[in-house]
Amino acid sequence: MLVILDTNVLLGALISSHGPPEVIYRAWRSSKFELVTSMAQLDELRRVSRYPKLKTILPAHRIGTMVNNMHRAIVLGDLPPLPESIDVNDPNDAFLFSMAMIGKADYLVTGDRHSGLLQRGSIGRTRVVTPTTFCTEIL
Repeated sequence: MLVILDTNVLLGALISSHGPPEVIYRAWRSSKFELVTSMAQLDELRRVSRYPKLKTILPAHRIGTMVNNMHRAIVLGDLPPLPESIDVNDPNDAFLFSMAMIGKADYLVTGDRHSGLLQRGSIGRTRVVTPTTFCTEIL
C-alpha cells in the first residue's frame, strides 16, 4: 500500500504523541505501508520548521530526525505541474496531487479541510482521506 501523508499530518505526529497522526506515523515506521514523499515535501518540512509558532513547540532536531527518516521512503524527485483540468484551492498543495499521480499512491492522508483536497475525494487512483478515516478504515 502506497501512502502520502500531508505535511500537516507529519507535523501533527511530532506535536502530539496521541491521536491519529502519531498512530499513522508509527504504522509507517513499523512497515505497515510504504510512504511516498518528494523533495518538495521535504523542503516544505524544513521551511515550516522555521516558522516562529512551530519553533516554540517543536525543536528543530525533531523535524530533522523526521526528514532523515523520510529519506527511507519512496522519494520522488522533480514533480511535473498538474494538468489544467485539475483545480486545487491552495496552490501550495498542488505538489501533493502531483505526488499522488506520479507515485501512484493508494491514499493521500490530510487534515486540511480548507484546501479542497478532502472535498475532491480522490485524484486518479488515490483516495483522499482524513487521518481518522485512515486509522479506522485502513489501518
